[in-house]
Amino acid sequence: MKRHLRIHTGEKQFKCDICDKQFSESGHLKNHMRIHTGEKPFKCDICDERFSQSGNLKKHMRIHTGEKPFKCDICDKQFSESGNLKNHMRIHTGEKPFKCDICDKQFSESGNLKNHMRIHTGEKPFKCDICDERFSQSGHLKNHMRIHTGEKPFKCDICDERFSQSGHLKNHMRIHTGEKPFKCDIFDEQFSRSGNRKRHMTIHTGEIPFKCDICDERFSHLESLKTHMRIHTGEKRFKCETCDVRFTDSSTLKKHSRIHTGEKPFKCEVCDKRYGLLAMTV
Repeated sequence: MKRHLRIHTGEKQFKCDICDKQFSESGHLKNHMRIHTGEKPFKCDICDERFSQSGNLKKHMRIHTGEKPFKCDICDKQFSESGNLKNHMRIHTGEKPFKCDICDKQFSESGNLKNHMRIHTGEKPFKCDICDERFSQSGHLKNHMRIHTGEKPFKCDICDERFSQSGHLKNHMRIHTGEKPFKCDIFDEQFSRSGNRKRHMTIHTGEIPFKCDICDERFSHLESLKTHMRIHTGEKRFKCETCDVRFTDSSTLKKHSRIHTGEKPFKCEVCDKRYGLLAMTV
């Protein structure tokens, strides 16, 4: 009863000597101290992963058992943790309780707000161990690492071409479907990719917002500036797996690779002769 009354009084008599955080129960302080000591007394008997709290071990065990005790009453989707169900419910309610103090954009999950804030702070805590490029989100780093590993887990079911990112596969599929969902605001021209539409719009707006700090050359897109900067830094992150020659951009590597593969995608419409490169000469 004495412990229970602290819920109503707000009394927190147990204090951490390291960070001054206070707790209403001694057991809560004991659990908290493991953050500082690194102690992890609870071990999974299946994979030997260790945890600082018994509750975290209990949640972890559901990975092995497949248990999902928390069920959505609307769509019957099930979850292994109550917090995941709580976040899921916001899909149905439309609730977005986490708000950015800078631009007022709202989010359904605190983690999404945290990731968003890095747009304003410029924080990039995730670093590639190979080329030192930094990223604001762990998922972006994961995608980037496939440049170095060559992993392409996403495959087209029609032509078997493989891609390192799901978005690239999605864009590729429009070659087969002919879908062009992105339309020019001025003319009726349509595009299969949003980036192509964005590039096209600069023809009408004349906008060239990205400037090189070294030579003052300007670009209409950030990716074009990033590629250009490698001229100054000498960075050549794209390596040929066959002969180890390195290149500053992926498109040049792709062209180079045709030397090894013998691929000749460009065909003369008159005599059917094929070429590995498309070049215009006067």
